[in-house]
Amino acid sequence: MNRIDHKFIQLRSSGKKAFIAFLTAGDPDLAATEQLVLAFERAGVDIVEIGVPFSDPLADGPTIQAASYRSLQKGTTLAAILELVTRIRRKSDIPLALMTYYNPVFNFGEEKFAVQAAAAGVDGIIIPDLPLEEAGPWRAFAAREGLATVFFLAPTTGPERAAAVASASTGFIYFVSIAGITGARQAVPSEIKAKISLAKTLTDKPLCVGFGVATPAQAHAMAQIADGVIVGSAIVKEININAKAKDLPQRMQRFVAGLVRAVKR
Repeated sequence: MNRIDHKFIQLRSSGKKAFIAFLTAGDPDLAATEQLVLAFERAGVDIVEIGVPFSDPLADGPTIQAASYRSLQKGTTLAAILELVTRIRRKSDIPLALMTYYNPVFNFGEEKFAVQAAAAGVDGIIIPDLPLEEAGPWRAFAAREGLATVFFLAPTTGPERAAAVASASTGFIYFVSIAGITGARQAVPSEIKAKISLAKTLTDKPLCVGFGVATPAQAHAMAQIADGVIVGSAIVKEININAKAKDLPQRMQRFVAGLVRAVKR
C-alpha cells in the first residue's frame, strides 16, 4: 500500500490528524535536506513534502520563491532530488511527496519521472500548475507506478469542479485555505470551516489544509476541521534563519515539534 494511504488509515484509526511539513530541496543544500527530513520524522511529522525548486514558481510567495532561487543557484536538479529520496529511504520509511511545477516534469519526461520517482521511494506528487483537465497522461503513469496524485481545492472552487477534483485526487486532497500564493498570514479566514464542511460532503478522502498556516495556534484550529495541516513557508523561513547553524537539524526538530504538538493535542 502507498505509504500516504497507510498513514491516513493509521491516523484515522487512532482519531488523530496529520501534520505535513514542507521544505525546499537543496536549501541550504541537499545534504541538509536529508538531515532535515529525518529530523522532521523524529519531531513526529506524518508526511514530508519536498519542494522541487523552479525558476518561476507561480503559486509560491516570496519565502519559498527565495528558497527555490537559493537552491537553483547551487545546481539542484530533479535527478539529484530523486537521488536524495533514495538516500532517505535507506534510513526512513516516512511518507514523502514531491511538490513540483509541471515544467521540470515535462522536461524530465512524464513516464520516466513516474518510474524513477516510484523506484526512488516517492509516494505522491503534487503539481500545482497541472489542471485536472490536462492531467490524464500523468495520472495514468502515476497510477501504474503506485504514486498518489494530489489535486487542489480552493474556497472559490465550484461544486461541480470540486466533485471532479475530489474524485481524481489520490493520497489526499490539498485544500487551499486562501485565494492567492503560499506564505504565512496573520489569520486564517473564518469562513474556511464552512468551505471544508462542504468539501467533506463530496468525498471521504483526507482533506489537508495548507497555504497561510504558520503558527501553532493556526495549525491547531485547522486540525479541528480538516484531516491534516500543511505548513510550508513558516518552516522554510526558519530553515533560512538557521541555515548556517551547525545544529540546524536539531533546531528545526524543536521548531517543527511545536507545530506537531498543536495539531495532535
